[in-house]
Amino acid sequence: MQAQVEGARMAAPDTATAAAHARLGPHVIDTLLLVTPGVIWGASFLFIAEGLAALPPDGITFLRFVIGFLTLACVPGARQAVPREDLPKIAGLGLVWMAFPMSLFPHAEQHVSSALTGMLNGAIPLLSAIAGTLITRTLPSRAVVVGLAVGFSGAVLMALPGIGAGGTEARGVLLIGLALVSYGVAIHIARPLQQRHGALPVVWRALGVSLLVTAPLGLPALTHAVWVPRAFAALLALGAFGTAIANVVMAKAAGRLGAVRASGSAFIIPVVALLLGVLVRGESVPAAALAGGALCLTGAWLLRRATIAHAASIPSSRPPERPH
Repeated sequence: MQAQVEGARMAAPDTATAAAHARLGPHVIDTLLLVTPGVIWGASFLFIAEGLAALPPDGITFLRFVIGFLTLACVPGARQAVPREDLPKIAGLGLVWMAFPMSLFPHAEQHVSSALTGMLNGAIPLLSAIAGTLITRTLPSRAVVVGLAVGFSGAVLMALPGIGAGGTEARGVLLIGLALVSYGVAIHIARPLQQRHGALPVVWRALGVSLLVTAPLGLPALTHAVWVPRAFAALLALGAFGTAIANVVMAKAAGRLGAVRASGSAFIIPVVALLLGVLVRGESVPAAALAGGALCLTGAWLLRRATIAHAASIPSSRPPERPH
């Protein structure tokens, strides 16, 4: 009996270790799915800045759409059929989610750093929350108001140095602001379409629309290309990874982790953009902008926590599934 007890004691740690190892695999996968889109999208602002050495801004936008569309076409799930009645909505999404905002970023980065551009993108959850409030015509909860107040104080603090400088730098900040507002509205158009048809078919068709819309300015810009190897590699990465592969990974993350948890990758974007801008391009960011970035991310986190709490307080309206 004593031997059996001792054997059980010795086996217990082995069982616990085996269980821990079994849990490690899925945990690592979940973490990679959550982190990868944020890292790629955070690096996209560096890719744009590097690409400006080879192409004018409109050429960068058009080329990223071409590469992204062709890359995503290789994914079978992206080519799944979509009902014809939703195609006009997807076309509109291609304008407000891709063609318009993504055309503004290269123009903005002619005047402001890639680090600041990426940091300002931390305001997207705030703008999305405001757009949702206006669309649904509902008053936000106190927790949402607090998150918005904190976040927007940070966004203003980030933008102040550029606006205060005036001239082209202020113009760059204004262009980024217009792009972020477009993103905030587009999220509410994209969400129901993606819920009905899946993310990839919607993104692929929206990319096709944005490609056609940006072609009149993008094609002539390609004739002025100076194909510096580093800039060309950056544009390939921007199109293949930033415009296509990141969306594939995000779709998998949403399917595995849920949309709310997967949206947490957005918090990584400003941090990655800041680090790469400073370390790779030697960009400097004012202390006020850094403090503003921290406040903006805090506000976005408070909004996300309020959203999760609100969703948890609503009882599910789905009928119980029948046993098979």
